[in-house]
Amino acid sequence: MVTHMKTTIEISDALLREAKHVAADEGTTLRALVEDGLRSCLQAHRQRAHFHLRDKSFGNGGMLPEVQEGSWERVRDLIYEGRGS
Repeated sequence: MVTHMKTTIEISDALLREAKHVAADEGTTLRALVEDGLRSCLQAHRQRAHFHLRDKSFGNGGMLPEVQEGSWERVRDLIYEGRGS
């Protein structure tokens, strides 16, 4: 069983006018339009919250000894090594 709760929100007059026009054009209610928009926003938030960068490391040796100290200048030098000046 679905329950409903009444609530009051404040939105700008221009946004409300536009939302009413869209609801009328789509043959739906303002309530349905707002609920659909809120569902879409919440779904997008849930997807962002669960993002996890997969480990795409090559091999299993970790960082090269030449760059383990974390110097970005050294990494840059290694990238461009042998390419001339």
